[in-house]
Amino acid sequence: MKKYDVYAVGSALVDIEYHATPARLSELNIEKGVMTLIDERRQNSLVAQLVDSHESMACGGSAANTIIALAQMGATTHLDCRVSNDMTGQIFARDLHDAGVHSSLDSKPLVDGVTGKCLVFVTPDADRTMNTFLGVSADLDSSDIDVEAVKQSDTVYIEGYLASADNTRDAAIEARQIAEARNIKTSLTLSDPNMVRFFRESIEAMIGDGVDLLFANEDEARELAGTDNFDEAVQMFKKIARKFAITRGSEGALLFDGIMPIEIRPNPVKAIDTLGAGDMFAGAMLYGLSQGMSFHQSGDLASLASGKIVTQFGPRLRGEQTRELLSSFNPENS
Repeated sequence: MKKYDVYAVGSALVDIEYHATPARLSELNIEKGVMTLIDERRQNSLVAQLVDSHESMACGGSAANTIIALAQMGATTHLDCRVSNDMTGQIFARDLHDAGVHSSLDSKPLVDGVTGKCLVFVTPDADRTMNTFLGVSADLDSSDIDVEAVKQSDTVYIEGYLASADNTRDAAIEARQIAEARNIKTSLTLSDPNMVRFFRESIEAMIGDGVDLLFANEDEARELAGTDNFDEAVQMFKKIARKFAITRGSEGALLFDGIMPIEIRPNPVKAIDTLGAGDMFAGAMLYGLSQGMSFHQSGDLASLASGKIVTQFGPRLRGEQTRELLSSFNPENS
């Protein structure tokens, strides 16, 4: 039996969330609905214009959100990332530890520099727009990969945001290759349409000859397939992943278990903030699979969990909320 159910590698960021109208985003010259990488000067300028209007601040980053959801549900987890020894980085490391996630941040000194931050803008349609300064997360490289942790994991999970630089991409590829050499399951999330649009070659290199499980939303899937036709995107995904999950918002999700497609019904909710929905979907699905649930059952749990998180502000549920959601789920109904 492996030490960890899921090992993950990704960018460590502090999410700072704001309400904004599309008009306000236009005033700030921010592209709506996607993640845009910005430098520290641009981020400081935005923060100055926004003054103290943020709604919340939380330890985040795509892989971190997913791995914390897994830990809250009871899975054993490990996350490799990079934060600095500033106050924000210290808070991030402590939050990760308190959530029950194992990390090399617990055993080695934090580096000098500035911890990454993500400005998240939530519009009245519940859409999330992100402007991200990666800080020291941009310096993550193969030396940050805990090889023994990878070897002691049942599944490796990689976030697509690592495609934005050669060193972070190479770290992701190394984690995947270590896993493949030991028949450890591999999974990857495309993360954002802009990652595919601007870093396609790196995304394709991270996927390699194909991952065991690929996560994407509908826009990301179409972008990677280079088509507006969803069915064509699905056929292309079958060539690069043995299994996959494509979320479709209010239409639920389409899964492929390696043999047949599975339609996952949506859970009708009043969405107010879609930040973290994809991360939660991946976390809940990986948890279900780690506990022996079927692909369909795991997808139903993921749909329930992601439907819950969009009803509140912030990238994650509280621990007690996650546990209550899990206890309310009956796999036999799937």
